[in-house]
Amino acid sequence: MGWTTVPSHGQKSPVTNSLEPPSSCALCPRLVDFRCQMQAANPDWHNAPVPAFGGADAQLLVVGLAPGMKGANRTGRPFTGDVAGRLLFPTLIKFGFAKGAYKEDPHDGLELIDTRITNAVRCLPPENKPTGSEATTCRDFLMTEISGLKRLRVILALGGIAHKAVVAALGYRQADFPFAHAASHNLTGLFLTDSYHCSQYNVNTGRLTPDMFEAVFASLRDRLSGPAS
Repeated sequence: MGWTTVPSHGQKSPVTNSLEPPSSCALCPRLVDFRCQMQAANPDWHNAPVPAFGGADAQLLVVGLAPGMKGANRTGRPFTGDVAGRLLFPTLIKFGFAKGAYKEDPHDGLELIDTRITNAVRCLPPENKPTGSEATTCRDFLMTEISGLKRLRVILALGGIAHKAVVAALGYRQADFPFAHAASHNLTGLFLTDSYHCSQYNVNTGRLTPDMFEAVFASLRDRLSGPAS
């Protein structure tokens, strides 16, 4: 596992005043159009920007890509109701970052422990692929999310897009922090750890196995069990 230390010129960017986008957020026209299509086809689904899940006292922030169509876009809770959640939540429970039982339902009573989950892009993108401009537009919400977590020590980025969003939100150069599975980067006391996304594609193709995913969380548990640096 490689450790990359932030250069001295890295600076945090200014943040907006709003922690979560409104349910009628109109910042990204393509995503608004797709949201309207989903609302017409499935009026009982969430079909809105998906808020973060977990308390503001979190020491670990998990950042995913965007809501899944039949996952968070349907249920309104990140990673809930799709294949990605079937790997993420049991792993969180196993390593003490959550308690209860995950039942693919936002009302299942599952509780996160010192952990919060969000996405780089808060709205469902067509084909699960947000554009670069959409990720940039949504960055202010991620910046505010990070700055509002006063006990935050570690960020876990699930996938390259989430990694890039976090690096950009913190005001650092992408070239100084290359994405690699299980890599960790020291951002002057705040650690960014990478993992391949626990998507259905990565799981089905074997790019990400449960053992690989659990190894990342074992390293997170070890880091958070030690003294703050």
